[in-house]
Amino acid sequence: MVVDFSFRLPCALKVEKDLKSSAYDGIVVIISSDVETSNHVELLKGHFASAAKTDEALYTEVSVIPCNLPAGRIISSPAGPLDNDYADVRGFSEAARNGISRALKAGVKAPLLYLPSHPRFRQSEVVTLLGALEALYVNLQLREDLPDKAQKIKVLGVYSESPEKLPGIIKLATALESGRQVNQLIFVTQSVARDIGGSDPERMAPPNVEQYIHDVFGNTDIKVEVISDPKVLSQEYPLFTAVDRAARSVERHRGRIVYLTYEPSTGFVDKTLFLVGKGVTYDTGGADIKAGGVMAGMSRDKCGAAAVAGFMQVLSILKPRGIKVVGALPLVRNSVGVHSYVADEVIVSRNKLRVRIGNTDAEGRMIMGDVLCKMRELAEKAVNPHLLTIATLTGHAVLAVGTGYSIVLDNGPARSASHAQQLQTAGEELGDMFEISTIRKEDIAFHRGKGMGDDVFQANNVPSSRTPRGHQGPAGFLMLVSGLDKHGSESKVPLKYSHIDIAASSGDLPDDATAAPILGLVGLYLKDRY
Repeated sequence: MVVDFSFRLPCALKVEKDLKSSAYDGIVVIISSDVETSNHVELLKGHFASAAKTDEALYTEVSVIPCNLPAGRIISSPAGPLDNDYADVRGFSEAARNGISRALKAGVKAPLLYLPSHPRFRQSEVVTLLGALEALYVNLQLREDLPDKAQKIKVLGVYSESPEKLPGIIKLATALESGRQVNQLIFVTQSVARDIGGSDPERMAPPNVEQYIHDVFGNTDIKVEVISDPKVLSQEYPLFTAVDRAARSVERHRGRIVYLTYEPSTGFVDKTLFLVGKGVTYDTGGADIKAGGVMAGMSRDKCGAAAVAGFMQVLSILKPRGIKVVGALPLVRNSVGVHSYVADEVIVSRNKLRVRIGNTDAEGRMIMGDVLCKMRELAEKAVNPHLLTIATLTGHAVLAVGTGYSIVLDNGPARSASHAQQLQTAGEELGDMFEISTIRKEDIAFHRGKGMGDDVFQANNVPSSRTPRGHQGPAGFLMLVSGLDKHGSESKVPLKYSHIDIAASSGDLPDDATAAPILGLVGLYLKDRY
């Protein structure tokens, strides 16, 4: 049975029940000492036993093993040790990426992927399939420029020892991957989070992101609203407008704010999410220009907005029950020029607070601040609301936790609900890793006004990587400028708020954008709703 998800995925998926099928020219198998022994069918075990006698690196390196099955070869990809305290499910996705990549290099045109189950890692099969699909992804601009290279393969076979589980595995994997991929015009696949986050500053300048969003959600139940009128932006989002000033004189770079709304078609709502994703399509640093070569890679400063769009795409496919989601993508280019906003300016925010600018390179908190304020206004009237900001915000985050990890910080009401711990657990099941930090009184105090008439201090004038508590402080700014500091646990209307810094997890050039933290969000908020 071929499950043709080619309009969402890098290729069609074929559910395969027979390892002896002649439709394939390579079988990709994830191996580890405990996985191989307990789960691989007898048809494969003999080949691994023979290979182990002649190749001492079998369990540490990807190998191509000749076999007497119609496929002719097995590509064995090690997941690493899985029986220790520090192993995690990422071993499966990494092994799948490596295995598929090696299969392609070996000339495999029709691979069959053997999904491994594991008693400790409940989602090992889904994670393995996601890793394989990631290896098959082709970036947007290459697909557009060279349509004949839009697909690496046409069909990926999928095999499991428990074939009855495959429809559910494929449904979830398809929805999660389609948060990164969707059809548009003549191109085989589109990757929502990866395409937006990973494309260059011109291909995904703000107007182009808007057009892409319309193409993605035009025939879905996701409502799209775009605010681009300069008068409206100036009146309702003055902090955003300040960042947009230098770019506005160039039509193709003009900023806008995109709102995406999902509501279930039937039934009641018991949860409302408000997501704000940082969408800086290119960050020069503004008047405080990034120097010394550190500007390179700043096209990835839109990955927070990309993740929000990707999450909304998952919603459009899974159509979860009982949850309403409002996503916001403030899209802007932080350009430098005669109209740049500069340090020492005082800008009155949507919340009527006087914000003193300290560093124009702290633009992410600026473009999200008024939007978060708008979301807070909506949340006060919503059912069981939770507000989140998602941003490639600080270099300090990378130093604090290292590459590959998102950081989640909860305010008081969210912390009382153990939100960060739940998100971390949900992410670990799917290989989307989170570390937890804490918002302290110092983080809020740091951003209180310093001079006469100043209500909020935007930032100091050194990089976050050289600022103590450099990734926690911005959460304090966002709470102050949005008014969320007035909605703590002791208030009459407590509101849960979490900030997610994805600077360390979003993916740096030349690697593809990762689409973090979509998997974690889906694992926590959509569980048992579809």
